[in-house]
Amino acid sequence: MVTSERPVERPGSVRTAVVWDALGPVLAGDPRDVVDIGGGTGGFAVRVARLGHRVTVVDPSPDALAALDRRAREVGVVVAGRQGDVSGLLDVVGADSADLVLCHGLLEMVDPVAALATIRRVLRPGGVLSLLVAQRHAAVVHRAMAGHFQQALALLDGDDPAEQRGRSARPTRRFAADEVAAMVQQAGFAVTATHAVRVFTDLVPGSLLDQEPGAAAALADLERAVAERPEYLPLATQLHLLAH
Repeated sequence: MVTSERPVERPGSVRTAVVWDALGPVLAGDPRDVVDIGGGTGGFAVRVARLGHRVTVVDPSPDALAALDRRAREVGVVVAGRQGDVSGLLDVVGADSADLVLCHGLLEMVDPVAALATIRRVLRPGGVLSLLVAQRHAAVVHRAMAGHFQQALALLDGDDPAEQRGRSARPTRRFAADEVAAMVQQAGFAVTATHAVRVFTDLVPGSLLDQEPGAAAALADLERAVAERPEYLPLATQLHLLAH
């Protein structure tokens, strides 16, 4: 039997506390087949594997997969690393191969409609999609607070200004809650939960969390308290959706 665990609160863990809380009930129970698309060096995958699940990371970077292998071996778990991306996901893992798909920070960089359609085919009946995306409205606020007013203005329409990312960078999308929910539903999923992620965390100086005892834990509790309140969704740096 696999049991979920609450992370030890450190400054870095505040950023993912809400997501891990949401995944806790999904990961509780018998071992499952988990596919982490674009999982990189295994920040999520290794911990999921430590809970007893069978995890495959699909990522285009061989360097990231090598780091994933080292990280997994350091904690004594096995995580399968497969080089590839979402466009070739069916060739890498096959249809109806996963009980849970982690798609965190990926839809911003790919065709989201095509990606969701592929993920739908990879999931088994009753499988769960964990989707984490950048949220547009918070990006506008953060740009404006940094004094980048023209970039904030451009982001109102969902664009990521080229002058910030460089001419060779791939397009970066951001989503409002209703937009991403509509896309997920159009792909054949039913959204079961939507969470606001990093409502306050990106606004709090890191030095405060490092220097004030208990500050990181208190901030994580605050993030959890607002995660399911719809009025805070536009303020969140990221949106987390669970769907099946």
